[in-house]
Amino acid sequence: MTPLQVSIEGVGLWSPQLADFAAFRGLIGGGATDASTVRPAATTLPPNERRRAPLSVLLAIEVAGQAVAMSGLDAATLPCVFASGHGDQSITDYMCTTLADTPTDMSPTRFHNSVHNAPVGYWTMATGCHAPSTALAAHRASFGAGLLEAATMAITETRPVLLVCSDSAGPRPLLEVTGCGDSFGCALVIAPAASAASLALLSLHLYSAQPVTPLDEPLAGWRAANPSAEALPLLKLLAENGGGCRINAAAALGLGIELQLRGKDPGA
Repeated sequence: MTPLQVSIEGVGLWSPQLADFAAFRGLIGGGATDASTVRPAATTLPPNERRRAPLSVLLAIEVAGQAVAMSGLDAATLPCVFASGHGDQSITDYMCTTLADTPTDMSPTRFHNSVHNAPVGYWTMATGCHAPSTALAAHRASFGAGLLEAATMAITETRPVLLVCSDSAGPRPLLEVTGCGDSFGCALVIAPAASAASLALLSLHLYSAQPVTPLDEPLAGWRAANPSAEALPLLKLLAENGGGCRINAAAALGLGIELQLRGKDPGA
C-alpha cells in the first residue's frame, strides 16, 4: 500500500500521573510524574454536564479539548473518531449487577452513558459540532485502528480530523478479564497536509502484525494496564526527536509509523 501522509496539528494526554502532553514530555526528559491529577477537568463541558458525566466521558473530553486547543482549530468544524478498547467498564459492571439483582432499579442516566459512543455524543453537543463522527473499538488495537480511520478520513475529506482514544480503569470482576486497571487517554488533531503550525509529519503504512515497539518503564507498565496506552510509542516519538515505531491496527494487521518533527513545540 502507498503510505498515508498526514500531519499532527495538536495533541492531548491525560492519566492519573500526567495532566497533559507537556507533563508527559517532561517525564520523557527525566522529570517526575504528578499524582495530583485525580480527575480530568473536561472544561469543554458545561458545569451541569461535567457533574453528571462518568469518568470515561470526562477523560475523552479532556484530551479532545487539549488537542483542539493546541491546534488552534474550531472544534465545531472537525470530524472526529473516538476509539476505546472497553468503553465504560464501571457502568458495564453496574448494569450487569443491577440486571441480575434488581433490574427495576436501573438508572436511566447510567444506561444513557453506557453506550460506546457516549463520549463522542457529549463532545459534539458541547462543541456544536455537526461534522461526521465515528466511535470504534478494537481491543488493544483501538488506537491503531482509530489512527488509520482518522488519517484515511483526513485525506479523503481533505480536512483536519480529531482522533480520541481513551479507556478508564475497570472494577472487579471485569478487571480480571480486561486487565485495564489504570485510566489513560490521548488525542490528536490530524490534517491531510502540513502547515506552518504543524507539530509533526506522519507516514503510515500497513504490514502483517508483528511485535509492537517495546517500551521501558514506566511506559511499559502503563501500556500493559490500558489498551489506549498502545499510543505511547507514537507519543514518545512526538515528545523526543521523531523516528519510527510499530503498533497494531487489528488482530492480524500492523501499522508502521514514521514521524518527523516540525518547528512548532508540542510541549509549549
